[in-house]
Amino acid sequence: MGFLKNSKYWFSSGYLFFFFITWSIWWSFYAIWLNNSLGLTGTQVGTIYSFNSFFSLFFMVLYGYMQDKLGTKKNLVWLQSVTLVFIAPFVIYVYEPLLLNHFYLGAVLGAIYLGAGFIAGAGFLETFTEKLSRKYDFEFGKARMWGSLGYAVAALGAGALMSINPHINFWIASATGVLFLLINIFFKVEVSKTEEKSVSNISMKDVRFLFSNKVFWFLIIYLFGTVCIYTVYDQQLFPVYFVSLFDTTVEGNTVYGILNSAQVFVEAIFLFLAPFVVNKIGIKQSLVLAGSIMAFRIIGSAMVTGGFGISFMKMLHAVELPLLLIAVFKYIAANFDIRLSATVYLIGYKVSSEFGVIIFSALVGWIYDQTSYETTFYILGSIVILFVIFSFFALNNGTNTIVSAAEREVEAEST
Repeated sequence: MGFLKNSKYWFSSGYLFFFFITWSIWWSFYAIWLNNSLGLTGTQVGTIYSFNSFFSLFFMVLYGYMQDKLGTKKNLVWLQSVTLVFIAPFVIYVYEPLLLNHFYLGAVLGAIYLGAGFIAGAGFLETFTEKLSRKYDFEFGKARMWGSLGYAVAALGAGALMSINPHINFWIASATGVLFLLINIFFKVEVSKTEEKSVSNISMKDVRFLFSNKVFWFLIIYLFGTVCIYTVYDQQLFPVYFVSLFDTTVEGNTVYGILNSAQVFVEAIFLFLAPFVVNKIGIKQSLVLAGSIMAFRIIGSAMVTGGFGISFMKMLHAVELPLLLIAVFKYIAANFDIRLSATVYLIGYKVSSEFGVIIFSALVGWIYDQTSYETTFYILGSIVILFVIFSFFALNNGTNTIVSAAEREVEAEST
């Protein structure tokens, strides 16, 4: 429990706690705000989400490379602090009027702002905190759990506030953004000359070198075939199917809202425990286990019939996500040039997942239209099983660190 005395741990946890409050208080009801409050059509909302995804992909790639070049310097965190503080003025006085009067201009500007500050910003902040956890000797999962707690706390009251006036949610988001900014002001991160010199040597050649290595591609294939399929199931199909199993839509929505909050709280607990589990059973085994839980949840959703059974399937997400997140970061640390951890995570995990969702969403919708929820679940679960089997043979079992491109050239010249 020595991490409790580590001030760097508490500052890092504060980053995640207040970021996820700032995000959750409005993001959890973003689609409802666009539809009901602004009165946008389904096509317009779909366009907004497409623009958001496109620009977030760009920022993910940019953030990964820039933060690896910066090491643990806080330059990008300062940028994120500003976007969090001004979320309410931007949405209320710029984004909302433009969406109502000049839709495409508003959609583009909003996608840039939200992509930079929140959608891609979430992945960036996770990678930055992970770098801090290695530097200051605390487990990333124990800090990341505060992000889940922040999300859960904000989501509990967000719906009631949204019903009164959505602008309240955005002003609260700006207020918690100020708290995030204050943490950034007082949090001092020491950057030694050795660290500065090490990260300054990173070049695009190192990034290109990643794409020439099969270990990187095997990780992407695993994430693409498990996380992408699972995300489409979890976001596109499961909520509607869950509600359909109850006697009334109101009852289903109520239970789903309560269960969603409970799941995030349990998720925070497992984020605390996940590092111990991953260290105990091994990194590769944890990735295989996380993928297996995904497959079990997808197929199990087709087999259960009552509210209790489907609620149990929902709660499994609280176990699978922490295992996956912690194992992915540990796999990156064990198998890649650690200076490139942000690039590997944001491109290998986040970007590949976003592309997968874009590719699979329409296809999964078509499969459902042609068959049923249950049949679609069986198909998706079977696909995940195939990729889990692939990962069992393809992923590395131990440490096999990839050196940088520059180091590889030096080795080649010396032989």
